[in-house]
Amino acid sequence: MIQPMQSFSHDGFDLAFLDRQPASGSGDPVLMIHGFASSHYVNWVSPGWFKTLNDAGYRAIALDNRGHGSSSKSYEEADYTPDRMASDAAALLDHLGIERAHVMGYSMGARVSAFLALSDPDKVATLVFGGLGIGLVDGVGDWDPIADALLAEDPSTISHARGRSFRAFADQTRSDRQALAVCIIGSRASMSEDDVARIAQPTLIGVGTRDDIAGSPDELAALMPNARAFHIEGRDHMLAVGDKTFKQRVLEFYAENPL
Repeated sequence: MIQPMQSFSHDGFDLAFLDRQPASGSGDPVLMIHGFASSHYVNWVSPGWFKTLNDAGYRAIALDNRGHGSSSKSYEEADYTPDRMASDAAALLDHLGIERAHVMGYSMGARVSAFLALSDPDKVATLVFGGLGIGLVDGVGDWDPIADALLAEDPSTISHARGRSFRAFADQTRSDRQALAVCIIGSRASMSEDDVARIAQPTLIGVGTRDDIAGSPDELAALMPNARAFHIEGRDHMLAVGDKTFKQRVLEFYAENPL
């Protein structure tokens, strides 16, 4: 039986999530946090992560971040800081009665996962950062044109290439473009090298070799006491998340670092 979406309330938001146990009926939990303009389904169900984790005996959990998917929306930048979104993830674990979990985030979700590791270290057993390398510290480029593209009345007028890409993605996923335009500004907080160095959990950093957004995974891993980089060969930012070699490496990483 496929479990339906559930929801809980936190910090003024109704947050949707999916929680699937493996066939055995129980397994170590993996909390997945999706990227900007995505959702639990686009980031984790459609690319096969739920199936991969359940088949390997893990409990797979993913939420729709505030402003995304089936969760409620806000049009205030302050609601979308990484620490506020990290508090949603921590609250979900509390809601489910989970004291400690593997945490995996992609792109913006990796940034949120990093903030969660610092704010609630006891809840985070391991970390997987997908689609985010040294950009966690240095930033990941100029995103103002993407906000403009999301708000454009006529998408044919968008000249910024990355803006066009994200606008098409938002339209494809039928997202609230106004909420996303606010989110992309509020969620860009970087993390200092000193703070990154305080993330002590075993960490795997996976970035596509054609990813022009994330930044170097090796440079980020070098700042952390217990991190390693994984290069997802031939994949760009959008395609790396579902790569089979990335999935296999994550399963190996979990086997190496059990709860």
